[in-house]
Amino acid sequence: MQVRERATARTSIFRTISWVISWLAWPGLLALCLLITGWGFVLGMPALLFNLAYAVLAVCLLALERTMPHEPSWNQNDGQTFANIAHTLVSKGAVQTLLIFSTVIGLSSLVTPTAEPGYSIWPRTWPLWVQVILGVVVAEFGLYWAHRIAHEWKPLWRFHAVHHSVIRLWIVNTGRFHFIDSLKSIAISMVILLALGAPMEVLIWLSAVTAFIGMLTHCNVDMRFGPLSWWFNTPELHRWHHSRDLREGNKNYSENIMLWDHVFGTFFNTRDRRTPEDIGIAEPMPPGFLQQLAWPFKANWTKMG
Repeated sequence: MQVRERATARTSIFRTISWVISWLAWPGLLALCLLITGWGFVLGMPALLFNLAYAVLAVCLLALERTMPHEPSWNQNDGQTFANIAHTLVSKGAVQTLLIFSTVIGLSSLVTPTAEPGYSIWPRTWPLWVQVILGVVVAEFGLYWAHRIAHEWKPLWRFHAVHHSVIRLWIVNTGRFHFIDSLKSIAISMVILLALGAPMEVLIWLSAVTAFIGMLTHCNVDMRFGPLSWWFNTPELHRWHHSRDLREGNKNYSENIMLWDHVFGTFFNTRDRRTPEDIGIAEPMPPGFLQQLAWPFKANWTKMG
């Protein structure tokens, strides 16, 4: 009898701990990553500390996916791990880091108001944290429309479909984007900030926030959000965006904050179900990484012909 009571007590404690973690995980991990990144700015090593924060986030989410998954079946192998990693290295590594950011740094130096104090529209005299919040809001407008157009315009959808072709969500397919898709989305958001004269620090912070929230939105962790899902792009919302039912899937286009989904009427959330009945796409997607890179070009050329 005592053994059974102790087992029941342990089960109750475990459930309580899991419940607390489910509420604290999303805001807590995001806050931790932002604090580590901020520390990197203080030390003059933002890139190094950002990578450390990203690694910490990945390790924590991988552990949580195994111990308290949102959807246990999503922990099963789908044969796409190599393709997911390869897409991430190309789209997030090569395209964003090497191509876009080298271009952004160069363009940023051109629009920096060194000669005329009133040249820049951007409020550079405001506290940096206020500028970062403003940068997230402004850039989100570009991210929102880049994402929405990729769903609604067939030639761009073929590239974006590579990301949506997954049949499970977990942190390893966070960066599963065709490099053309990544190039389009990041370029549009960065151009808006550059045109307004935003400093490089704001661009770096925007990239960090987008990276952290991007991994969090794709994680397979049992989390609770409450009012957070009204303001931020949480896993609760992003799972509906991956639904094969387009009444659910063509919603929640925002990357970080849900402002523009509310403004343009594409916000979607429901308490009727915890998870979409089916995620993925209607079109068949080849299984190999190189085949997936070539697939959008072949499909678009065939249609044009």
